[in-house]
Amino acid sequence: QVQLVETGGGLVRAGGSLRLSCAASGRTFGNYVTGWFRQAPGKEREFVGVMRWTDRITVYADSVRGRFTISRDNAKNTVYLQMNSLKPEDTTVYYCAVGPSLATTEPLYDYWGQGTQVTVSS
Repeated sequence: QVQLVETGGGLVRAGGSLRLSCAASGRTFGNYVTGWFRQAPGKEREFVGVMRWTDRITVYADSVRGRFTISRDNAKNTVYLQMNSLKPEDTTVYYCAVGPSLATTEPLYDYWGQGTQVTVSS
């Protein structure tokens, strides 16, 4: 069993930055991938990006590519989502998830965190 805890959300002005953390417990990431998704009220959960733990290969959604960066800290078993040049439309709840392969859709992830709110003011 894997437990994921996201932290780092908050309120920031447009153009600002935030770094979200996804700390895992219960097992190490091993050969898994860690994905980031976001979901606004009344909308479907949207893929943001994913990183494979073994070789750090990353995939990003077009909407965040060039602004968001995923990284990891092996010693802390933590994955980060660095968000720069934030826009008001980035406002929503962000979730991290762990799964067995690089994927951009929810069903392919096995474990999910509780989410953290990001609010970008204009």
